[in-house]
Amino acid sequence: MSHYNNMRLVTVALLLALEVILGTFFTVNFAGIAKIGFGFLPIAMIAIMYGPLWAGTAYAIGDVLAWFIKPEGAYFPGFTLTCFLVGVVMGLFLYKKEVTFPRCAVCFIPIVFCLDFILNTFWLHILMNQGFIALLPSRIVKCLITYALEVLLVPLVWNGLMLRIPAVRELMDRN
Repeated sequence: MSHYNNMRLVTVALLLALEVILGTFFTVNFAGIAKIGFGFLPIAMIAIMYGPLWAGTAYAIGDVLAWFIKPEGAYFPGFTLTCFLVGVVMGLFLYKKEVTFPRCAVCFIPIVFCLDFILNTFWLHILMNQGFIALLPSRIVKCLITYALEVLLVPLVWNGLMLRIPAVRELMDRN
């Protein structure tokens, strides 16, 4: 059991580091209103392998670490809360389930259109002191692009890459 716990911690730490790198340095930022990146991929892998709490906690920690590495304005805990909720929702939909395009299409609807579109837009409204409605047009375009990327990439990366790694296959057989 100790080996399994150590393996879980190392795996989560590696995927968390990858999330920080992808979420910090491989993103496109549109005037501070919309940011599109690939940090969701490692968190989705954590959600699939270890469930909602691990994914939510890892994403929240990753958000804080990313801010320390590359601060963009003042730290705002609302975005960290959103990250935690995104990881939890991913885990609820994907943990111990087959990762398919239809499942991901359903999983990412509340993530993208509720948490990202509504909640993150609200956080931006508070931070930027701009009208909530004024932020929506650019945010909807961002959310549509993000939704398509997430629905497409999560099943492709999990089924095409992660399941080919022997340690991941062993872990999934154990669950």
